[in-house]
Amino acid sequence: MPQRPAFAPWLDDTNDVTATFLAAGQIPGLINLGGGLPDPCVWPVAEMAELASRAVTDHAAETLAYTPVTGIPDLRDLIAARFSEGDLHLTRDNVLIVAGGSQGLALTGNVLLEYGGRITSQSPAYLGALDTWRPQQPEYRHMRLERNDLDLPALMKDAQFAYTVPNFSNPTGRLVPTDIRHRLVEAAEQTGTWLIEDDPYGTLYYDGPPLPRLITLSAKGETPYNGPVIYMGTVSKELAPGLRIGWVIAAPNMIKALATAKQSADMCTSGLCQRMTHDAFATGLADRMLPGVIELYRTRRDALLAAMDTHLSDLFDWEKPSGGMFVWATARDASLDTNALMEVGLDHGVCISPSSVFDPEGRDHRSIRINFTLNPPDKLTEGIARLAKATRAMG
Repeated sequence: MPQRPAFAPWLDDTNDVTATFLAAGQIPGLINLGGGLPDPCVWPVAEMAELASRAVTDHAAETLAYTPVTGIPDLRDLIAARFSEGDLHLTRDNVLIVAGGSQGLALTGNVLLEYGGRITSQSPAYLGALDTWRPQQPEYRHMRLERNDLDLPALMKDAQFAYTVPNFSNPTGRLVPTDIRHRLVEAAEQTGTWLIEDDPYGTLYYDGPPLPRLITLSAKGETPYNGPVIYMGTVSKELAPGLRIGWVIAAPNMIKALATAKQSADMCTSGLCQRMTHDAFATGLADRMLPGVIELYRTRRDALLAAMDTHLSDLFDWEKPSGGMFVWATARDASLDTNALMEVGLDHGVCISPSSVFDPEGRDHRSIRINFTLNPPDKLTEGIARLAKATRAMG
């Protein structure tokens, strides 16, 4: 028999860490600090069930049929109004509804990224974005935004786009300061480079007021907005990840291009989930939830940091994040291989994410990402104690 064609070569250059920590929940007794997961206890189950019932009853044609590729008009208008501020004047022509933030990243790669093209990326970078663009086998330029000596125009020049997570970056939890945000926008305008602002954690500020969004800083008062920033948001951290609703806010020509790509990908996003999302925002449910979520996650962050101070202070260095879902810890011993630590940690009943998967070249083996939103304080404390034992067992 003739041999079947080989699979695409990019499949040989992927990681198995995501599958590992998603499967970790099936291991009895294991404490999962490796994912980026909200606690199901924050989901407003009864209210969401009521919204679903009402959506189908009152909007049957919209929720049970195909919807416009760009999203239902009511939700697009609501998102445009919700994010308009100052000189940022948005209309529905600026908004595309997508099936979660990940689809927004994938579609942007589809319309902007040529095979082997260059991406300028905040580094370390969200592994979901790296996985999304992996089939195009891009070349990466790294922006370490905590450094003040960056030549951002030089880094963005000739890139097909630049990628940032300014609010509590996944994986580092860092908050990009306002002056660097201005410099990012200025560099995008100077070089003509599209600038992705990926913002899944923008509501999760625990200390201090929110900083201005890049898209707001780039606005010139025109209606509709026509600047270089491609802003991406999601309900995964505000409502529930299972809704799979996100949005892209960008210049109208970019929205048209992304909608064309979306049409070939899935035709349309779930009308039921769109209507539920619209009503959750319109009725104030999302806003009512937020203070409780903030208080819960702030308490868990502080519990994690206290446990790290007790058990890991001689092994790792880290910074206190002022929001988000993660702490990024770097081993004091430069020879520690956190890929190996992940495997040893599983043997000790704890799962963490190693830094190699957040590095496009996979060379960084010294740091770990730790999540604090999924587990209550006692489990966080026990998980860190297990991690300390696992680290010391590596000798």
